[in-house]
Amino acid sequence: MIKVIDLSRSIHDLSKDYPEVPEILYEIGFQDIIKPGMLSTVGRFMTLPKGAAAKKIDMEIIRKAFRDRGFEIN
Repeated sequence: MIKVIDLSRSIHDLSKDYPEVPEILYEIGFQDIIKPGMLSTVGRFMTLPKGAAAKKIDMEIIRKAFRDRGFEIN
């Protein structure tokens, strides 16, 4: 099965489809993602590009982290 990350979808929705998303994000610097309630509140409207801008994380780092784990990025 091909795993596809659509950058226009919320982090909450992506994590529902792929439960490993929060762990990947935590590993690359999204430390708050594992706090209780974050996915169900902020995660509902936050996309990866918005989160990257807020955390000042280069999108290429995010793309590489997901590609390294078998995801395609759209």
